[in-house]
Amino acid sequence: MKILVPVKRTQDPYVKVRLKPDGSGIDTSNIKYAINTFDEIAVEEALRKKEEFGGEVVVVSVGTQEWTEQIRVALAMGADRGILVDTGGKYIDHVILAKVLAKIIEEEKPDLVIMGKQAIDDDANQVGQILAGLLDWPQATFAYKVEVNLQDRKAKVIREVDGGLETVEVDLPAIITADLRLNQPRYASLPGIMRARQKPLKTIKIEELGVDLTPYVTIEKLETPPPRKAGVKVKDVDELIEKLKEKKALPF
Repeated sequence: MKILVPVKRTQDPYVKVRLKPDGSGIDTSNIKYAINTFDEIAVEEALRKKEEFGGEVVVVSVGTQEWTEQIRVALAMGADRGILVDTGGKYIDHVILAKVLAKIIEEEKPDLVIMGKQAIDDDANQVGQILAGLLDWPQATFAYKVEVNLQDRKAKVIREVDGGLETVEVDLPAIITADLRLNQPRYASLPGIMRARQKPLKTIKIEELGVDLTPYVTIEKLETPPPRKAGVKVKDVDELIEKLKEKKALPF
């Protein structure tokens, strides 16, 4: 069973993000990077399926040469090989990213693609859905639990929805996006880190894929949210209702 896992290099979730003074982007000085949290969960799920069925886990990133650091982390966790699509620093929006991944998938022909439901830096939650549309593959988003039946070429996915859980069944190959409670990612062991240095990591120039790199969406400016105002304590429910009326927060 071949599983492909796209991973993104994002700021460490415990690092406070600062913007450049002109709002043109994020101040990347002294920032620690990591695998996107949901992508790390996707890597773990792929490794568990490999341990269950055998096969290969391929990790792919679309970014600059620095992104090989995160690919190596996934290799140290147990992935078999990595692919870096080198953008040369070009801005890549979500539609272009999905088109690039579609090209890689067409070449690799995996049985399953598992990816994070969203990136913690932009919280877009788009790439998995766009990718499924481009490939005309079934998709199951926000996966809470994944069961694969290779004999029937199907996957049963319990997914998190508003108000509870929903179970869906998809034919393979399919796109599955991982939610937070799908699993707990393993730590890379020292032997795993040593072996990762010897594992294949292929670099492809993005221009070689024949994808139109004209962005569909551009970011004009980033702004920090305004500071939240201090709350007000009330002594009872009646006073609360009066305060809400003053703020016109009630329909009566």
